[in-house]
Amino acid sequence: MGSPRKMIGGSPAACVGIIMDGNRRWAKARGLQGLKGHTAGLGKAKEITRHAFSKGVGTVVLYAFSTENWNRSNEEVKYLMKLFDVVFIRELEKFSKKDIRVRFIGDLSRLPEKLRISASKLEKKSSHTGSVKTLVIAISYGGRAEILAALNRLISEGKTEVQEEDMRTALWTTDIPDPDIIIRTGGEKRLSNFLPWQSIYSELFFSDSLWPDFTKKEFDSILAEFSLRERRRGV
Repeated sequence: MGSPRKMIGGSPAACVGIIMDGNRRWAKARGLQGLKGHTAGLGKAKEITRHAFSKGVGTVVLYAFSTENWNRSNEEVKYLMKLFDVVFIRELEKFSKKDIRVRFIGDLSRLPEKLRISASKLEKKSSHTGSVKTLVIAISYGGRAEILAALNRLISEGKTEVQEEDMRTALWTTDIPDPDIIIRTGGEKRLSNFLPWQSIYSELFFSDSLWPDFTKKEFDSILAEFSLRERRRGV
């Protein structure tokens, strides 16, 4: 018989990262154009983020668009960029009006100029809120790209030897806590280049639900299981 798990008092996770997978499969299963699944996924992102904050989660990191996603068809990439610019930014502004800080991480230089400017303005606008809640959008994000960017920055600053603290301050997530929980929907069981440096002690949860079908009840079940997990952190 294995050793018993340790209760940690039912404390909510400080930071939850979500890999929102399954939008296209959700649409195709309903006879819809695959791209329409992304619109449904956006609605689900808004719903689950609000629910997470209501449950005491302080930071939510949404994996919205990866560096690898640039290799998808031009049609899909253009659709997503338009969706981000026209709808996503507008929805994020609603969060900022509720004193929720909005942050963007990734190689933002690859984004269309209009979207990049909108994201920058929203970050600055929401940075002055007094709230402890933060919504992080990982867009044009890849963990390896983040690590390489951090190392190149440190080299350009004259570093000849790098410590963990140097990396922490050079990463795009410098002001964001490491995720206590990472959730991936859609049935796949991998992290797909999502926060590799930050996730070394994250508790991983994989859901068979396609992202638009993921429910608040399932999210609550994950929080409940998390509260029962013993997090040894190598000790």
